[in-house]
Amino acid sequence: MNPGESTDRLVEFCSQLTYDDIPLPVIERAKDLIIDWVGAALAGRQSRPVHIFRRFANTMGPKTGTSQLVDDFGGTSPYFAAMVNAASSHVVEQDDVHNGAVFHPGTVVIPPALAMAQQQQVTGRDLLLSIVVGYEVGVRVGRFLGQSHYKTFHTTGTAGTLASAAAGARILHLESEGFRQALGSAGTQAAGLWEFLRDAADSKQLHAAKAASDGLLAAYAAAWGLTAARQILEGSQGMGHGLSSDLHPGALDQGLGEGWAILETSLKWHASCRHTHPAADALSHVMQTYGLKPDNIGTVTAHVHRAAIDVLEPARAAVTTHQAKFSMPFVLSLIAVRSHASVDDFNDESLHDPVIRSLMDRVTMVGDAEVESAYPERWIGKVTVTTTQGSVLKGRIDAPLGDPDNFLSRDQIHDKAIRIAQFGGAAPQFVESAIERIIQLDQLNVVPWLWQP
Repeated sequence: MNPGESTDRLVEFCSQLTYDDIPLPVIERAKDLIIDWVGAALAGRQSRPVHIFRRFANTMGPKTGTSQLVDDFGGTSPYFAAMVNAASSHVVEQDDVHNGAVFHPGTVVIPPALAMAQQQQVTGRDLLLSIVVGYEVGVRVGRFLGQSHYKTFHTTGTAGTLASAAAGARILHLESEGFRQALGSAGTQAAGLWEFLRDAADSKQLHAAKAASDGLLAAYAAAWGLTAARQILEGSQGMGHGLSSDLHPGALDQGLGEGWAILETSLKWHASCRHTHPAADALSHVMQTYGLKPDNIGTVTAHVHRAAIDVLEPARAAVTTHQAKFSMPFVLSLIAVRSHASVDDFNDESLHDPVIRSLMDRVTMVGDAEVESAYPERWIGKVTVTTTQGSVLKGRIDAPLGDPDNFLSRDQIHDKAIRIAQFGGAAPQFVESAIERIIQLDQLNVVPWLWQP
């Protein structure tokens, strides 16, 4: 195979794909993921980082526009709507995730696709097609970049920029050459580093905001004739060689049209980093099976893959509520003390709860060969609990709740969206009306504002 052939096939497939080519289960799952995204976006809309992005939008952009904002239900330009809405949907750690790519596709694909669809007045089918394409490109680029990339780079910020550009290219009906140029301009902007976790900083929201808006910029620029690197992924000075040491070129085009990235995407039940979920579910299983109470627990050991240690260890002490979402000790202590780690559990009261803080000191992570060998395709959860009486209890789950093999029902998805949106001040009936519009998207000639006061 010649260098670049995998990219060629990906570009051709995604630029030529039609709505009618997409199986019905993929379309229905896309609706599920949009509903899940709406809940996450509304949940984060009142957060401090989102207010900052909104202030930037008000300062630099129009105060009204065709594209809907989650924070105050007004409108602005597509660029700033994509930016603000992406940041908002990435705050409470309830947005979807693809295990194999270690990537959050919804937060960087849906905001620009929706914002552009509303401006361009395309059909609901066009929006669904663009989202399917965005997921396909983002997930494949994430897999292509490999685990070495994820050790330093936040894939949602890097692969996410190309995912956004791909979705935007389809909204604008770009042919293969324009699609390729959009990916080139997206790839040269792609960025996002994990160092922010050590400082409990807000950069994770910045990564999503910039990936969504930079991808949108790349799509419009390509439509207007801006040229870019044709081999931004596989070229000798492209993303692959610059940002990874274990490239997987075949990931870009293997199984195109056979397996679908959307069907491989997981939903998040706990409001924390996905790396904490397998152990959280395993610990919950142990607590329920043996009827344990927090004061029965001597120690908890989470058996994890290496990437979980790399991402979570800097935040283990959890000095802010957002950092707590990346602290395995904090999340497992929540599970032990409160039986859940929901969006309402991550607050200052929990952060300073003496029972939780005491238990955190007794939670450790260790690398596990079986878990490592399965990762990233499967995220196995294993814990060992030593009780205060000296008993050693083991828990295991093979698929965290929300994974494709343990997916949520549509009722659970709807309930989750309504529940977490209330965290951001959105009334249940408000979310229910948005859900109704999303379910009907394939019947709509123009994409409406999804949430309406």
